[in-house]
Amino acid sequence: MKGRRVPSVLFRTRVRDESVGGPNPFRWQDVRSDELFAGKRVVVFSLPGAFTPTCSNEQCPAFERCYDEFRGLGVDEVYCISVNDAFVMFQWGKSLGLQKVKLIPDGSGHFTRRMGMLVNKDHLGFGYRSWRYAMVVKDGVVEAWFEEPGINDEGANGDPYGESSPETVLAYLRG
Repeated sequence: MKGRRVPSVLFRTRVRDESVGGPNPFRWQDVRSDELFAGKRVVVFSLPGAFTPTCSNEQCPAFERCYDEFRGLGVDEVYCISVNDAFVMFQWGKSLGLQKVKLIPDGSGHFTRRMGMLVNKDHLGFGYRSWRYAMVVKDGVVEAWFEEPGINDEGANGDPYGESSPETVLAYLRG
């Protein structure tokens, strides 16, 4: 993966817009992955799903806690990409109290599929989701790659978490 350009895809997001009015003042906003990565050094982590145990109790909160340290090591943003829709990602971020990590909804899994990380989690009733991984991306090109071992569609090896932890990515950035 190192040296590979990240896929150019369209993310369907929702943004707050007070001009919309009503109890749900949000509008659709399409964001291209090219816009998210161009001219920046970012940390990206991807996980199987919002509101799932490891993702909610460990991985996402840990990246939020480490955000300032990432910034101090020359990282412009930290993105979490998950094969969930914009509504789910918004509510999940709200439930976790996220202030710094930016949640990116890959609702149809186009980015995840083109990264080669789309797995079938039918054994859990999830359908297609992301395998757990993290990467450092500089100006749209993968600088460093951290993938959990044993990618598979059968649920073998459970749900490993360690290689894609913020501590692993921070160790790389510290050199």
